[in-house]
Amino acid sequence: MNAVRFGVVGCGAICGVHADGIKGSDGAELVGFFDVVPERSAEASNRHGGHAFASLEELLGRVDAVCVCVPSGTHAEVALAAADQGVHVLCEKPIEVTLAKALRMVEACEGRVKMGVISQHRFAPDIQRLRERILQGDLGKPIACDIRIKWYRTQAYYDSGDWRGTWEQDGGGCLMNQGVHYIDMGQWIMGGIRSVQAQTRTLAHERIEVEDIANALLEFENGAVGVLQGSTSYYPGFVEKIEVHGTWGTAVIEGDLLKVDEVDAEAAGQGLYGKGVMSQPAPNIAVHGVGGVESSVAVPWGEQHRLQIQDFTEAIRTDRDPFITGRDALQPLAAILAVYESARRGGAKVTLEEVAASAAQKTAGT
Repeated sequence: MNAVRFGVVGCGAICGVHADGIKGSDGAELVGFFDVVPERSAEASNRHGGHAFASLEELLGRVDAVCVCVPSGTHAEVALAAADQGVHVLCEKPIEVTLAKALRMVEACEGRVKMGVISQHRFAPDIQRLRERILQGDLGKPIACDIRIKWYRTQAYYDSGDWRGTWEQDGGGCLMNQGVHYIDMGQWIMGGIRSVQAQTRTLAHERIEVEDIANALLEFENGAVGVLQGSTSYYPGFVEKIEVHGTWGTAVIEGDLLKVDEVDAEAAGQGLYGKGVMSQPAPNIAVHGVGGVESSVAVPWGEQHRLQIQDFTEAIRTDRDPFITGRDALQPLAAILAVYESARRGGAKVTLEEVAASAAQKTAGT
């Protein structure tokens, strides 16, 4: 079978990761780039190979699939044009900045072309294994999941692009741009978020419209509760973390790697205090990792993108759904939008069902 010909649309910061991922994937071919700033297309072509196209239409006429790497609020524009030309769509996160536009993208692609959305942390082995263990009940009944994304971005970061920190094109701040990754991991591991109660603030940056700190109480579909903390204001920045608690065990993921795995149904029921307060990581992690399998090691930046591009390539070549579909990507977006709506309502509870229903009405009216 011929190689899947890829083009990259948008030549900003993430462009090179996609270009390298395409070149490193079996059955994929990098054809070229398009950016609304021609100099960026030329620079990407010189650096990574392939052609610098003068227009989106020209690129779409030469490829089988596109990686959509433009600002978040313009994802739909590119995806809809690609679907109209029968070109498969692999979109950077978030899928879009409104659920209504995201739904239009998904519906335009379904039944016509493959659509995937980047959520590369789902390809981390420890995260995949933890999800399997939660589904199997290995930690007991799931009772809590805390998600912490305490990153740091300078004012210069937001000043580096006129789209950054805007509602129209960035769609939000620390949650929509940075936090979406681990919000997706938490909701995927736990089987979905049901509702949120939230507060957001802009406290550490100027000249941005969006939040740089967000906190929320979470209720999951499986009945568990949790806390979400997201920020781009916590100097110097910390590795993202998910803490999952069951009735007889706890697992903690930091930076895609399992750091705590303390599960013992028998010990959890003994005495008055169980085994007492744990002050150090579980001693077996370095040797055994998750489920008795050696724990993963940190992978180079971009490798999990490559794994997702490889999966997307194989989905096209074998005519199956990609591991992460466009419809899958609606869930973390809905959770973030629910946080924003709750914050606007002064912390009132907002369900994801409400957010989805509102988006469906808007989509039906267009």
